[in-house]
Amino acid sequence: MQLLILVLLPAAFLLPPAAQAGEIIGGREARPHSRPYMVFVNIEAGGGGGDRCGGFLIREDVVVTAAHCNCNCNITVLLGAHNIAIGEPGRQEILVRRQIPHPDYNDETDENDIMLLQLEKKAKLNHDVNLIPLAYAPVAPKTMCCVTGWGRASTRIEVPSDMLREVDVEVMPDTDCPRIRNGPYRYYNPSTMLCAGDPHEGKSSFQGDSGGPLVCRGKAHGIVSFGPMNGIPPWVYTRVSSFSLWIQKTMKNLQP
Repeated sequence: MQLLILVLLPAAFLLPPAAQAGEIIGGREARPHSRPYMVFVNIEAGGGGGDRCGGFLIREDVVVTAAHCNCNCNITVLLGAHNIAIGEPGRQEILVRRQIPHPDYNDETDENDIMLLQLEKKAKLNHDVNLIPLAYAPVAPKTMCCVTGWGRASTRIEVPSDMLREVDVEVMPDTDCPRIRNGPYRYYNPSTMLCAGDPHEGKSSFQGDSGGPLVCRGKAHGIVSFGPMNGIPPWVYTRVSSFSLWIQKTMKNLQP
């Protein structure tokens, strides 16, 4: 901490029986700059290593991501990026000033898996960089949504894709993430989590980059959190509407 045959391989193979999301397998390449709220979160770990997460811009200086992307290290964000490997015109790279994970985040159960990133300076909003509204009401099962992020395009390719990718998924009933003892959803909490995936694809599905948004009808309804190790859907997303008041209160108290 990628229509193609869609397969998910989680990044954290040593976290049974559930894995936190880290890469897209399969999907389709997004139309360049069609998701201007998307943020590439670059986690600069020590020793020359690092990690990556997704995120989304909700204010000129605030990005939402997953709390399990938190680190005791520097984080920078890329805004307005489609191909992260090249210096695209208009791309903005900004250092994160402050990481604000939810105070009740539990790294064992992934309860309250949400974090705000306060940026060192405000992003310049334009055609390629813009905000996405938050959902304030729950989304109904059967609603079609979209998840977006950067990651491997094939199980045969070790290097993550530089291109932004996306795929449609469906919100599923909470009963499709059953709280069975020792099962991947044993800590699933329907009041703060969403269950989503493609029920028609079986093993051929994916969930997206950790911290990336689940977008339904133009609003951010979920944050990619975790899922089963075998990659079979559904996956679990933090329910944004359950945290909208915390987000607003936290942003209001941020020092400029």
